[in-house]
Amino acid sequence: MVRTPLILALLAASAPIFLGIAACAQRTRPPGDPGVCFHVVPQKDGSLKYNKLVQAANLETCAANLEAMRIKFLRLGGSQQNIYGAYQSNFLFLEKAGVLTSTSLEGPRFVALVRTGDGRLAIPGAMPQSPEQ
Repeated sequence: MVRTPLILALLAASAPIFLGIAACAQRTRPPGDPGVCFHVVPQKDGSLKYNKLVQAANLETCAANLEAMRIKFLRLGGSQQNIYGAYQSNFLFLEKAGVLTSTSLEGPRFVALVRTGDGRLAIPGAMPQSPEQ
């Protein structure tokens, strides 16, 4: 049973190496300008262009303005279904299912707003659920 302590010792010794590698991973962070809602456009060279859209009081207002812009572009003949935005150090991802948010472009995304049955955006859990039949 000497193997168990040996394996634990090796894992403990290698942990700083793995943590160091994870910490060095390049993460694309959005600007942290207070109250500024940006439309984010990926460029051909891989960089991001941040276009100031509006001053917004909160993330939901920023998402609503980005959604209005997306719908306006679609009505004018555009084909861009998914768009990016940024608000106070958070990326916003407007997608078919709703709005997702993340602190980096490459990081995990979390649900901020969901689409209702008629396509509007709502805070998750804010819409009443229909009774099960």
